[in-house]
Amino acid sequence: MAAAASIRTRITSLFGCKYPIILPGMSWISDPKLVASVSNSGGVGILATGPLNSEETRIAIRQIRSQTDKPFGIGATLLMPGAEENAKVAIEEKVPIINISLGKGDWIAERVHEYNGKILATVTNSKHAQSAIDSGADALMLTGHEAAAHGGDVTSLVLVPSISKRFPEIPVVAAGGFADGRGLAAALTLGADAVAMGSRFAITEESSLAHRMKEIVSDLDSTESDTLYGKNFDGIPARVLKSDESLRVMKSSAPLPTVIYRAFNAARKMNIPLYKVIPGLLTQWEKMYIIAQFGAATESIMKATVDGNHKDGVQFIGQSQGLIEDIPSVNDLVQRIISEARHASSQSYATLREGS
Repeated sequence: MAAAASIRTRITSLFGCKYPIILPGMSWISDPKLVASVSNSGGVGILATGPLNSEETRIAIRQIRSQTDKPFGIGATLLMPGAEENAKVAIEEKVPIINISLGKGDWIAERVHEYNGKILATVTNSKHAQSAIDSGADALMLTGHEAAAHGGDVTSLVLVPSISKRFPEIPVVAAGGFADGRGLAAALTLGADAVAMGSRFAITEESSLAHRMKEIVSDLDSTESDTLYGKNFDGIPARVLKSDESLRVMKSSAPLPTVIYRAFNAARKMNIPLYKVIPGLLTQWEKMYIIAQFGAATESIMKATVDGNHKDGVQFIGQSQGLIEDIPSVNDLVQRIISEARHASSQSYATLREGS
C-alpha cells in the first residue's frame, strides 16, 4: 500500500517531517529502535535519556543515526540528575531536536540554535509556556491531564486552544488523550500543529515495553477509566495503570528514610554518582526530595515496563489506553492514523456544510 500524502503544518515545516505525529521520550520504551521506526514512518521520534548516562546517550544517538536519516530528538528532564550532561552530549552530536522539560533551558537553546537545531519545550500551563518561550523554545508540547506519567491538571480539550490562542506565534504539539486519527484531526482543529502519542506508540511491535504490558493495555476489556492520577507514587502528579500495586502506592507517600535509601539505590543502578545527589539533598531540599521520590519509584516502573510484572510493578499509561485495541507495526499505525484523520476531517467538514 502506498504511503499517504504528507500533511503540512507549522510543526512538520519546523522539524522537517512528513506527518504531524511525535513519539515522546518514555523511559525504557523510547529507545533507538522505536525512535528510528517512528521517524522512518514520517513522524518524529524522541529518545528517552532519563535512564542513560552521557556515554550511553551518545551511543544511542549514533544508533538512531545508523537506522534513519530522518529528523529525531532527545529528551532532557532538567530537574533530574544527569540531564544536563545528556543535553551537552546531544549538542555535541548536533541532534536536530531537543525536548526539554522541568527546568529552564535557555543555555541549551542558545547552543542548539548555533547549528540550527530546534527546542521543543514540554509545559502544562500558560505560565510555564511563557517561560519556555522566553528561554528560546521553538515549539511547545502541551501535556494535558489525560497523559501518561506527568500530565498537568488541565485537560487537552482546554489546554490546547487556550495556549494556542494566548501564544499564536509558536507551534504547539498536543499531548494527552491522543491515540488515533480522530484525535489528530481534533487536535488540529483545536489549534495544535501536531500530536504526541506516547501510550499508543508504546503498544506497537517495535516498542521495548514488556509484551505482557502490551497485552494488558490492548485488551478489549481495558477502558479509559483504568488509570490512577496522583503525586504519591513518584513525587510529581502522574498517571499510571490501575492495579493492586498502584492503588497501594498511591495511597500515601513512602517514609523519608525509605525514599532516600531507594533513591540512592536507583542512582547506583543507573550509574549516577552519589556525589551528584548528596549536595542537592543538603542545599535544595524541596527539589531534591521530589527527585528522591522519583528515583525511589524507578524500581517499580522497571518491574512493569521492563519485566512485565504487573503484580509488583507500576506502569505509566494515559487515558488513551481506552482507545488501544491492537499491537500494530509503527508504520501501519502511522498510515492508519493519517487515513483516519483525513476521513474524520472530511466528515466534520461535510456536517458543518449541511444546510449552507
